[in-house]
Amino acid sequence: MVSQIDIHKVFGGVVPEVAARKHVEFLYKLTQLAFEQSRIAPHQINAVAVSYGPGLIGSLLVGTSFAKGMSLSFNTPFIGVNHLIGHIYANFLDFPDLKPPFLTLLVSGGHTMLLLTKDYLEFEIIGQTRDDAAGEAFDKVARILGLGYPGGPIIEETAKNGKHIYDFPKPLLNEGYDFSFSGLKTSVLYFVNEHPEARIEDIAASFQEAITDTLVHKVTKYALENNIHDIVIAGGVASNSVLRTKLDKFKNKINIYYPRLIFCTDNAAMIARAAYEKYKRGLINSLDLDVSPNLGLSEI
Repeated sequence: MVSQIDIHKVFGGVVPEVAARKHVEFLYKLTQLAFEQSRIAPHQINAVAVSYGPGLIGSLLVGTSFAKGMSLSFNTPFIGVNHLIGHIYANFLDFPDLKPPFLTLLVSGGHTMLLLTKDYLEFEIIGQTRDDAAGEAFDKVARILGLGYPGGPIIEETAKNGKHIYDFPKPLLNEGYDFSFSGLKTSVLYFVNEHPEARIEDIAASFQEAITDTLVHKVTKYALENNIHDIVIAGGVASNSVLRTKLDKFKNKINIYYPRLIFCTDNAAMIARAAYEKYKRGLINSLDLDVSPNLGLSEI
């Protein structure tokens, strides 16, 4: 596995141009390694899959161009996958018997969405963020606290040595199913400026409490009020242990699913699993498929 975290850490976040260049540098090497370790030859491949959005346009272009080249070279079908749907399908890797319908809480650096997964490739948006996504809020608050990047894991680790003693706001908590975390981030910023004596560990714990409380409240409330028995958690923030612990308290009423930590963050396996669902249905893309940085769930 290759990670760019150490590369971007010095900048406090992902630099799109650097990310794309590193994808160019490592993609061919990783592909070779995948063939070697899987002991699968190119002629044994049934299809080539790639995420075509949403995401950073440079990285998307590198990935799709490489995948199209493989498709032509190996004479195999080309399948473009919506990155958001890929996150949902990470759960099918660990729970192959999982079947729709179910409620999905998708929480990542760029998205926070409450979805009704009606069928394998059919989704209805129940609520979504109006501003900052949950993962984005973690990154920004980590920067405010001087903790570095990526924010989610660092704040979670820091919060273990702190206490929830500050009551930060939980925007839109009882107002429908949309999310809003920009105000929470700003509240932390003002608090830090006004209380320099406060322990960073306690601020981190209190912030984490507010954001996870909001996520858990909305997803469980919708499930219980609409008689939904299965909740699927997806995206990078799904790896947060506090979020998982709070959701586990509802396991006597609702079945809770979240993938192994390795499948929470962006990975090729989830894209391949989602592509398999399209492949079974004959949903093959042409090689003129363009990348879509702002791709929504209306496109699979």
